[in-house]
Amino acid sequence: MTSPRRALILVDVQQEYFDGPLAISYPPREESLANILRAVDVAEEAGLPIAVVRHEAPEGFPVFAAGSEGQQLHPELAARVTDSWKQVTKSVASVFPETDLAEWVRENEIDVVTLVGYMTNNCILGTAADAEPRGIAVEVLSDATGAVALSNSAGSVDARQVHEAIMTLLNSNFAAVATTAAWRSAVAEGTAPAGSDLVSSATGR
Repeated sequence: MTSPRRALILVDVQQEYFDGPLAISYPPREESLANILRAVDVAEEAGLPIAVVRHEAPEGFPVFAAGSEGQQLHPELAARVTDSWKQVTKSVASVFPETDLAEWVRENEIDVVTLVGYMTNNCILGTAADAEPRGIAVEVLSDATGAVALSNSAGSVDARQVHEAIMTLLNSNFAAVATTAAWRSAVAEGTAPAGSDLVSSATGR
């Protein structure tokens, strides 16, 4: 079996998710950040292409406003960015519609993109779902992503429930979900984490 050619996509690892109303709750944000940086280490050691994505809203917007502190990359990640990394900006959940990342994936003959970053319940979910009709395979690192608690007219869910439910959902159809440690082993071995499928997930087989 040919080893899959991967790319690591760092999604919205920005200050907005460490302070203020969108601060990540589960997994604890410092733990997920540490695993994001570990994923960067793995990618750099293996020579994987890396893309870093930042969300941006218009000036004056309450979150991710252009030029604001919250819109900046977390300093520990910002210190790692090099000129070889692909850098794009977006304003919607998926990383693909407003960027040339889909073309970048094709040009680099990438078989699968590995998503880390924030939030599980928005941009990770949106990107994984949007990748399917584009024919782009996806991996998601469960401990290098994170969610917030949600409460609205439809109900209330704590951050752990949000995160774990979406990881289960993604693994049922849209992505292969793995821990950072398992992914590191897969990269070293030239293998791919095994996801599930909708029928198996629905029947518990």
